[in-house]
Amino acid sequence: MGTYNLPRNVKGEGRILFIFTGKSMIYTVVAGGIGLIFYFILSAFGFGMAGIITVACFALIGFLIGTLKMPNLEKFEFAKKTGGENIDDIIKRAIKFKTKGKKIYIYKEEEKNAK
Repeated sequence: MGTYNLPRNVKGEGRILFIFTGKSMIYTVVAGGIGLIFYFILSAFGFGMAGIITVACFALIGFLIGTLKMPNLEKFEFAKKTGGENIDDIIKRAIKFKTKGKKIYIYKEEEKNAK
């Protein structure tokens, strides 16, 4: 008798702590670190609980940026062009665009010859 490989679902095997991918874990930790700055400032003024909530909100925002993709919405012009791309890639491209100076892109449609 021969051996046979059975297909199995391997989606999600590269995840850390079940919900985090490597990229989303990094974004969550970095954003949570930024939130820690606000926590220390708020706890110095006696608002420790508000600081904890701020850290959680920053970490959630980082997780969402690292995980979600831009929806493809036909009603909005920016969503038509970026639909289906990762949000962090869109943010990186916007920052590069802003820092390299002002550029204007013109999209020309090809002319169709009427026969």
